[in-house]
Amino acid sequence: MKTYYFSVICLLSTITLTAQDANRILQGIDRNMSSETQIVEATMIVHGRRNSRTMTSRSFIEGANSFTEYLSPAREAGTKMLKLGAEMWIFSPSTDRTIMISGHMMRQSVMGSDLSYEDMMEDRKLSEVYTATMLGREHYDDRDCFVLLLTAKTDDVAYPTQKMWVDVERMVPLKQELYARSGQLLKRITLSDVRRIDNRWFPMKMNYKDMLNDGNGTDWIITNIQFNQRIDPLIFSKASLR
Repeated sequence: MKTYYFSVICLLSTITLTAQDANRILQGIDRNMSSETQIVEATMIVHGRRNSRTMTSRSFIEGANSFTEYLSPAREAGTKMLKLGAEMWIFSPSTDRTIMISGHMMRQSVMGSDLSYEDMMEDRKLSEVYTATMLGREHYDDRDCFVLLLTAKTDDVAYPTQKMWVDVERMVPLKQELYARSGQLLKRITLSDVRRIDNRWFPMKMNYKDMLNDGNGTDWIITNIQFNQRIDPLIFSKASLR
């Protein structure tokens, strides 16, 4: 009987340590991927079934607020997106109108890409939103990776469950599978071109693939990124949309 209880205690201790390790990995990812502010210049390539479209943009991000302006091509230039907390607006120069994005519109595609407005709204740290469970270790893209199962702590997330492959050495995700509450795979993200920037590891290329649609996904390639720089607070105002 004593041997049985000892075995149970050892098993429970192992489970606890594994859970603690998995959540520490999430915190490590947050240290790499999150910052007080970010200024990002990026190229987005939408790979359609017949052809691809390329757009460039500049974004300013601070906490739960962000402002993005599309710079090219000409027909998209001047389109602006403003996120203030849980609210989002988009300005279209072709119609000279500002529209609030809400409700069912949050699931719509951004500029015809594999990203939704809902994807762009999620800015919280992973450790704040999810609880992690360690599934094991695998090799992915020639890197040793932890495999984590992420379960949402709250109901206000787009993806209640994620499966994530995390680079053991650099503590950045290299692949994410995003699932609906039903268990259906909705989206896959692959991350690459991991670089050392300002004492952190950061992936400079991400491919988003909507698993419910055809095509080869959308590449989001960062051409320049600055962390923890001061941003003029006036940028995060509705006046900046015009």
